[in-house]
Amino acid sequence: RENFEFYRETLSDLPGITFMPINDPDSVNYWLTCLTVDNVTSGTSSERIIHALADADIEARHLWKPLHLQPVFREFTVFGGKFAESLFKNGLCLPSGSSMKPEDRSRVVKIIRSCFSR
Repeated sequence: RENFEFYRETLSDLPGITFMPINDPDSVNYWLTCLTVDNVTSGTSSERIIHALADADIEARHLWKPLHLQPVFREFTVFGGKFAESLFKNGLCLPSGSSMKPEDRSRVVKIIRSCFSR
């Protein structure tokens, strides 16, 4: 929860950033901090953020690849596939390990914010 709250407090002011909605904070395990990046509004992309973090040896990744894009499900009918594809394309999971220290989170935020500089 501490990681999520820190990221939300320090990144919510950036244009085009939307955190995964949480309706009931007591029912969430905060295993991952997920957000989406609107490429047009933000002037950046989830891909750019992931690469910037990787260049600093920090792991982040896209949200899960939709099942209908997996080879084993290729032949099946898809319902709602475009929305799942947009989450995969624009979403990312930030580092959220329980051993993260405040300075680790601050480093992640600094790199993310640098992707928004024009």
